[in-house]
Amino acid sequence: MIFKVERGLASEYNKIMLVITGSAGFIGSALVWGFNKRGLDDILIVDSLGRDEKWKNLVNLRFRDFMDKDEFIIRLEKGELDGKIEDIIHMGACSDTMERDADFLLRNNYEYSKRLALWCLKRGKRLLYASSAATYGDGKMGFSDDHSLLPSLRPLNMYAYSKHLFDLWAYRNGFLDKMVGLKYFNVFGPNEYHKGEMRSVIHKAYEQIKREGKIRLFKSYNPNFRDGWQMRDFVYIKDVVEATIFLYENKKVRGIYNVGTGRARSFYDLAMAVFRALEVEPNIEFIDMPEEIRDKYQYWTQADITKLRKTGFEREFTPLEEAVSDYIRNYLLKPDPYLGNEFEERS
Repeated sequence: MIFKVERGLASEYNKIMLVITGSAGFIGSALVWGFNKRGLDDILIVDSLGRDEKWKNLVNLRFRDFMDKDEFIIRLEKGELDGKIEDIIHMGACSDTMERDADFLLRNNYEYSKRLALWCLKRGKRLLYASSAATYGDGKMGFSDDHSLLPSLRPLNMYAYSKHLFDLWAYRNGFLDKMVGLKYFNVFGPNEYHKGEMRSVIHKAYEQIKREGKIRLFKSYNPNFRDGWQMRDFVYIKDVVEATIFLYENKKVRGIYNVGTGRARSFYDLAMAVFRALEVEPNIEFIDMPEEIRDKYQYWTQADITKLRKTGFEREFTPLEEAVSDYIRNYLLKPDPYLGNEFEERS
């Protein structure tokens, strides 16, 4: 494994590096894996590891150095990293939809993103950042990534609003023609293990079956949807990596793009796919949805990927059943469930 600890002055770096923030997290670490598969490991990992287990996402990956996110932004703005950075892929954020500290979310998700963007704009660097499908709110305005629709969107929670604010800031200042924003839909797959309640339903369902032999799904409080038939655009992390790297490598691409399959599937479909992957007889229990999220719940999401296809991204998204099977059989059931475990150790 390549892991060179090179603290100190920026002059110690003798190669231009790609920066990936949030790179110990779910999507961030998967992107490092994707670049590693392409032979790239001149990557500066930027994150805050805290007290959870996300550091394990980095163990199988190859990169040049690690830097704490607070140290990074300070050194970046002081000019210490000028001439050492190629571009910035900004995946770092608090993605907890239940987080109630609005000031924290604005500092972490909005203000930090603005500081990175202004640095990139001033130096002619490209920023590719993670937005979220949560910005679409209840879906009444649809799921089109047309920029002109941004002011009409109404997010349902503070996390989504913090993401939406940055999209709006970039749009209103005319910056979207110089950067790329990605509205990720319901991403699932390896390296999400540290996310607690923010893990995908697939991961939670797997644990419920192993522990109790059944899956619990929320009841519906919308008369238009049966229990378990709430719909989501579930997209596999490996497809997300391919789409993100494609857009990064296509230097002419600018603006906001949806990243999803373009096809909504029900939680019931998902549950049945988990049972099949584990070869277990279906057993579903419908439970009450917590009151605090009932009025903030998205009952249907489906990415409009017309713009994404127009960029030339032609890869077919992995069908839900196939993706769930790969996730469970090739990762969750393995002793080392992390992406990157197929890489040979290198010095």
